[in-house]
Amino acid sequence: MDRRSFIKNAGLVAGASAATALATPALSAGKEKLTMVTAWGRGLAGVFDAAQRVADNINGMSDGTLEVEVKASGELVSGLPAVFDAVTSGQADMYHAADYYYVGQHPAFGFFTAVPFGMTPNELHNWYYHMGGHKLHLELGEEFGLHSFLAGNTGPQAGGWFRKEIKSAADFNGLKFRMPGLGGKALGKLGASVQTLPGSEIYQALASGAIDGTEWIGPWADEKAGFQEITKIYYTSGFHEPGAGLACGINKDRFNKLSKSHQKMIEVACGEANLWNLHQYLANNSQALTRLRAGGVKTLEFPDDVWDAFGKASQEVMDDNMGNELFKKTYDSVRSSMKQSAAWDALSAGAYTRQRTRVLG
Repeated sequence: MDRRSFIKNAGLVAGASAATALATPALSAGKEKLTMVTAWGRGLAGVFDAAQRVADNINGMSDGTLEVEVKASGELVSGLPAVFDAVTSGQADMYHAADYYYVGQHPAFGFFTAVPFGMTPNELHNWYYHMGGHKLHLELGEEFGLHSFLAGNTGPQAGGWFRKEIKSAADFNGLKFRMPGLGGKALGKLGASVQTLPGSEIYQALASGAIDGTEWIGPWADEKAGFQEITKIYYTSGFHEPGAGLACGINKDRFNKLSKSHQKMIEVACGEANLWNLHQYLANNSQALTRLRAGGVKTLEFPDDVWDAFGKASQEVMDDNMGNELFKKTYDSVRSSMKQSAAWDALSAGAYTRQRTRVLG
């Protein structure tokens, strides 16, 4: 039995008791209905907006022939693994999540959200749309019965909220910190006790002391989450997610049964939501940061030696996974694309923004 069949059958057995509560694909009088499960609590700033944007785009384009119903975390399934399992088993049609939540299923999923010292949003999009990234996303999906698209981006993420300042890499030893993906594994190399929590659970965990610190997204989403009510120490630049992509993963069998026009609607809907969501974050972050500072939040940068420790630990995590053929193939593709994109950006936009700052202040 291949891995995809095993996952599907295991998911069906494990989810049998819940299957009746989950929507099944519908076809009535030429109308299709898809159920989207998400990793996000309803109304969670930015990330749930992106999921809803995908659905609204599809519903708006289809003229009633294809309807997507969005289910927030806890409405049909609860917990990050359950979102993935519901779609790969066929109990739900599609998910919206950050694919790095699923590095336990395959480490290459990290590249389609963010990896430590990885790509900025522009670099990610260059790679994904024009340098082979989407083909690799589809190749990875073959193993799990998924057909995937990027469908959101948070922009550069903050280093996170801490109860005490980080003076050296040793301060991470024993620190209980929320960080998913391969970035979390890098912090684990520094001795941190790393946890992966859904966004809706972070505030309570931080307030109760179950965790000592957390990263989430950036000033706008973090302010909405209320972390400034618990601690005032905020590191504004992180190593782990310089441009985090969000993904829409569709059950491949279900996707293949859709008409070509409906398939194209999903692709276009995800692409528009990807761009829209990125600029939703970018448009709101600076104003939110101003408010946070006015409320007493202290914004800091990690010392250079901490950045060096992040870099060493991050490379160790990458090396740990190089024995996986698809991981290495994706890593090599990302690094090649990133170097090409960065070379031109440094000479064009990078030089321009430096001069603009110098001239205009």
